[in-house]
Amino acid sequence: MALNYIWIAFFIIAFVIAFAKLVFLGDTDAFKVLVDGMFDSSKSSVMDIALPLAGNMVLWLGILNIGERAGAMNFLSRIVGPFLSRLFPEVPKNHPANGQMMMNFSANLLGLDNAATPLGLKAMGSLQELNPDKETASNSQIMFLVLHTSGLQLLPVTIIAQRFILHAKDPADVLIPCIIATYVATVIGMIAVAIKQKINLFDRVILSWLGGLTLFIIGLVWYFTQYLDKEQISTVSKVASNLLLFAIPVVFILGALRKKVNVFESFIDGAKSGFEVSVKIIPYLVAMLVAISVFRNSGALDYLNGGVKWAATGLNLDTRFVDALPVAYMKPLSGSGSKAMMINTMQTYGPDSFAGRLASVFNGSADTTFYIVALYFGSVGIKKSRYAIPAGLIADFAGVIAAIFISYLFFG
Repeated sequence: MALNYIWIAFFIIAFVIAFAKLVFLGDTDAFKVLVDGMFDSSKSSVMDIALPLAGNMVLWLGILNIGERAGAMNFLSRIVGPFLSRLFPEVPKNHPANGQMMMNFSANLLGLDNAATPLGLKAMGSLQELNPDKETASNSQIMFLVLHTSGLQLLPVTIIAQRFILHAKDPADVLIPCIIATYVATVIGMIAVAIKQKINLFDRVILSWLGGLTLFIIGLVWYFTQYLDKEQISTVSKVASNLLLFAIPVVFILGALRKKVNVFESFIDGAKSGFEVSVKIIPYLVAMLVAISVFRNSGALDYLNGGVKWAATGLNLDTRFVDALPVAYMKPLSGSGSKAMMINTMQTYGPDSFAGRLASVFNGSADTTFYIVALYFGSVGIKKSRYAIPAGLIADFAGVIAAIFISYLFFG
């Protein structure tokens, strides 16, 4: 229901702004910009997102099927089962969804977007099998989606690469702020959903896992800052992510060989469903990305940014953070849009400026909530998202606030 109202609001706001531009400013191109954006975004939804996603879906669902037959999902379920059983009490301990969710979280941690999405869609499909009301999101699906949209990531490879392309002096200097901001977003998102679902976060198992993850992140940050220079951090990020991305299918194949599984047939059987899922989500992608396009092209984000700057000036606050805020506005709406905003901010103010660095941290602090809701729930036919969007936006907001404070701490 929330997604329905938001989708309607995007079109109405865009129409009102464009009509005001036409009547009061004499902008005769106001509606042409919106219409052109609608056609462009509907085309890109299919040609640039759905079809490339189909290839990734076919590849990774085939690989995942090999892993399932090799016993990888059961192995992961046994390791993380005690923790996930607390956060996802509706999911049986040995259910394949546990291993699939863990694979998705692991891919996100390493910044492996191409692998994370197919793995996440597979996990959402498994959770849908347990869902008694097929049109309404279950508690487990909401928890999984919010944890996914919070975008916990340890290796923001694409952000570092883009900063390198734009000749930043230290492309990897945003690595630690990104890790901290996205971790804050994940923890706050998890707490928000846990409170709503009455999950006991003071459970010994949950506290031990969160404590262990926190210590791991602190240790990683300490190691990077004490033993690696900026160039080495960038190199380690690139090598580690790609090494692990290729190691996953190799490990699955070796495990399948050990169990005498027909690897090729297992891949084909799993891959068959990839294209079907990709086709199924096209209407949801077109609907959401067209709405985002008209909202953005209407100039609504620019007016919002102007209002924030006016308020910050009135409160005698430093307004440098406002220059990077368009990235934060766009991130919940569109991954490609937020990336474009990040690049534009760095090109305008410089990649080593405060705004350029903050834009990078914004882009790494969370994931695209509205896009992911449309994609993941659309793939399994969920029509009622319940409180998934508000909880996801709480995580996004926490990531934005953390990114601002951390950037001032690190970059002045």
